[in-house]
Amino acid sequence: MKKKLLCVALLINVAPFLWAQSNRKSYPEPEFAKEIYFLKKDSVVSVMRLEKASAKMDSKTKMGGLGGSESGYTWDETRSPVRLTTRNNLSFVFSTGASASSSNKQDSMMRANGMDPAMMPGMSSMMDPTNTISLYKAESGKGKRKILMMKSPGAMPFGSKKMQSSDKFTFSVKKIREGYWELVIDKPLPKGEYAFTVMGMGMANMDGSTTLFAFAVD
Repeated sequence: MKKKLLCVALLINVAPFLWAQSNRKSYPEPEFAKEIYFLKKDSVVSVMRLEKASAKMDSKTKMGGLGGSESGYTWDETRSPVRLTTRNNLSFVFSTGASASSSNKQDSMMRANGMDPAMMPGMSSMMDPTNTISLYKAESGKGKRKILMMKSPGAMPFGSKKMQSSDKFTFSVKKIREGYWELVIDKPLPKGEYAFTVMGMGMANMDGSTTLFAFAVD
């Protein structure tokens, strides 16, 4: 009886660890760090690289400010070459590269002491992706795409009547392992062009531009 109870207790303690290890291994490591990839949950889970573009914040005024002003990110081409045919249950992944460079020896020592390395805090866990990554619906026209950050009304009757900006979509963040997160879009995305912006992770270029990761939903 004691042996049975011991086996049950051992199974209860080990099962969550084995599940966590299996769950972590089911997520492939992206080829490039600090990029956002689409997570394809087919029979074999894989990642697909998004369109990578550089855009600089552009500000414009109309009629010397009487017609209002607007600012946003603009980049070439009206359509992204990355087309998604589904709009429901979309997930993306973001990796800092920390999970790929972790020490196997250190992980083994932690496991031997009954600790899960994925649950231990590290430098990368101090970064909350929701503070640095945003998802916007882009506007298309005149051979370009644009994320409108702010459009201010001008003097009546010349400018628009209210403040405007591009639609921003929320997502939930699930930590898979150290330095590796899944971004689960909270609601189905309407058809259109989209882009993630990443701030504060060395993504800004010397000219002040920002790297975007774009895709489209058909």
